[in-house]
Amino acid sequence: MALQIDRWFSLVVKPLVFVACLLPLAWLLWLTWQGQLGVNPVETLSHRTGDWSLRFLLLTLAVTPLRRLSGWNRLQRFRRMLGLFAFFYVGLHFAVYLVFDQFFDWQAIVADVAKRPYITVGFTAFLLLIPLAVTSTNGMMKRLGRNWQRLHRLVYLIAVLGVLHYAWLVKADLREPLLYGGLLSVLLGYRLWWWRGRGHSATVIRSTR
Repeated sequence: MALQIDRWFSLVVKPLVFVACLLPLAWLLWLTWQGQLGVNPVETLSHRTGDWSLRFLLLTLAVTPLRRLSGWNRLQRFRRMLGLFAFFYVGLHFAVYLVFDQFFDWQAIVADVAKRPYITVGFTAFLLLIPLAVTSTNGMMKRLGRNWQRLHRLVYLIAVLGVLHYAWLVKADLREPLLYGGLLSVLLGYRLWWWRGRGHSATVIRSTR
């Protein structure tokens, strides 16, 4: 029975989730084709890809708490896919900035990164995501061993930088950044509670020996 569920999961559920992760891109391409990106298409593309970057980061961070709370361990199989899609949409977000906003003007980009805090924070988050994406394979997990987990804990910092980037960008209407910040606080707070609980349990076990 478990083997059949695993096969169904691999052949049906994971491909459906993969296609669902591409729907935001498909919708953006459709809006572009129809000329419905508004009066400032570049800004719309930048904001939409940035929004989905942050959403996929939060979804990635939500996998482990949901797995622990639900007891459905197969959820863990989505974490890598969601993380890579987060990197994919961050890459699109940066590409929009690089191509349509700055027109490959590297001098202007360097000046932007140095002078504008929200660009600095966003660019830092993008750079930190690169080693996580590169080391997401099973082979790299085996090669890095325990260091793999230490490296991938950077995702917490990246998510914080992503929320900060968004908050500095919008400046006035902070409702969405605050919403994302609240969700991130819950996800990070849960992890802190879990780690502290595990540490307390380990102390109790050692003291009873």
